[in-house]
Amino acid sequence: MSDNQIVDSSFTAIINAPIERIDIPAWCFSLPEAEYQGCSPAHIAAGFTTAADGKRMSINVETIGGSLMVQHYVETLGQKDHLILDSESDVFTPSGRTTIHVTWELSVKAIDKTRCEFTNRVRSFATDEMLAFLARQGIPFDIFRAQRQPMSIAHNQGETPLFAASIERAALRDN
Repeated sequence: MSDNQIVDSSFTAIINAPIERIDIPAWCFSLPEAEYQGCSPAHIAAGFTTAADGKRMSINVETIGGSLMVQHYVETLGQKDHLILDSESDVFTPSGRTTIHVTWELSVKAIDKTRCEFTNRVRSFATDEMLAFLARQGIPFDIFRAQRQPMSIAHNQGETPLFAASIERAALRDN
């Protein structure tokens, strides 16, 4: 774990669809807001746009551990079976606003001709802004990390099977 890494959380779920039918970027960048909200009670809103350089972006709003997060996920790898998004996310806490870096990685691998294993991996890192924010409040980073990890891990664990079910529905829709 790097010095400023907060969490590295990964969970898997089964998708009952052949890998040829799965397109994670297409799912992510066309995900209806209600579908996103249905994947976690902490999910508030979702949309998609493009970054200044033209790369695709997914905008997600959610709460984790009582903090509102606005994530600006920019596509850094976009393959049908593997999507990596990076975000300098805004975090709104009772003590004020700061930022956090989040890398969201979604992938599938075939189990057999009709099923895949979906992996939802989330890594978060304190930005320099966040480290200064914590220092101004006298909060040691190790204490913050220890308190944040269980909430982030629980969130990822809860949304993973629901994301898998959503990707499965998208894969099985008539083309």
